[in-house]
Amino acid sequence: MKAIVCTQYGPPEVLQLKEVEKPVCRDNEVLIKIYATSVTVSDCLVRSGKVTILLWIPMRIFVGFRRPRNPVLGLELAGEIEATGKDVKLFKKGDQVFAFTGKRFGAYAEYTCLHEDGLCMPQDSIMALKPCNVTCEEAAAVPSRGTLALYFLKKGNIRKGQKVLIYGASGGVGTFAVQLARYFGAEVTGVCSTSNLELVKSLGADKLIDYTKEDFLKRGELYDLVFDAVGKRKSSQLKLQCKNALTPNGKYLSVDDETPKIPVENLISLKELMEAGEIRPVIDRCYPLEQIVEAHRYVESGHKKGNVVITVGQDEKEGEKNGKEWR
Repeated sequence: MKAIVCTQYGPPEVLQLKEVEKPVCRDNEVLIKIYATSVTVSDCLVRSGKVTILLWIPMRIFVGFRRPRNPVLGLELAGEIEATGKDVKLFKKGDQVFAFTGKRFGAYAEYTCLHEDGLCMPQDSIMALKPCNVTCEEAAAVPSRGTLALYFLKKGNIRKGQKVLIYGASGGVGTFAVQLARYFGAEVTGVCSTSNLELVKSLGADKLIDYTKEDFLKRGELYDLVFDAVGKRKSSQLKLQCKNALTPNGKYLSVDDETPKIPVENLISLKELMEAGEIRPVIDRCYPLEQIVEAHRYVESGHKKGNVVITVGQDEKEGEKNGKEWR
């Protein structure tokens, strides 16, 4: 099968398209034919190996010291179950699924195997049936960024009527956070650049702040929850700065706060919300697998809106085509 292989840490060019052995599922695993995956900031961080000194050892333990332990990277996917192990009970051949692959990685390939409930260590994957009203390209953008947004908003105990500010509202996590906060009944303020204001407004933000022209901290408004959906280890500074922008019981949360263990219930909740038309993934660009180096370059440029998707195979049931873009 075709796969993108990363045998060393470095720039996007270390990713190489190669023929590798097709995996065979164990008794408690499913074999997934992958139709789409994604490139996130996390994928670029794993590939480059560039982290702060404090994170160097934890990162190497998680991924590998001299090189990635699993050379086939990729954290999220959408596809179809081609085969199941004899002990699998939750899924069957032909089921269309979307999944977060966890420590196993492996989504940058035509096939991968996942444990049916993600409980087999060191795997921490989650998998659910794909929403019936979205394509595999769209579904592949959800398991990582969408579940993170939902996790942190729940951690912040978001409630109806609260004033919530989403910093980085046009990014992969931020676009989901805006929609979810709106769904929970909050008054949403989205912070983004000038070119992304219309996008964030279309997602349901009640108020917009262009960070290139205005500092939200100087507005004088107070928020019940400030969620930094960008992170990049600048959270401690922003956390100190935004104290005067929080209500007495207000909370500040950042994607940098932790690397959470996401429950599969969060992925199922997102499936149901998409099927109900409450949220939608925002896709900026879609590249074929052969152009994954270009996709990594684009994500690292810091200019993406929402998510960047990689088409791996073609789902004949949906008639998906490589190279499609959403704006």
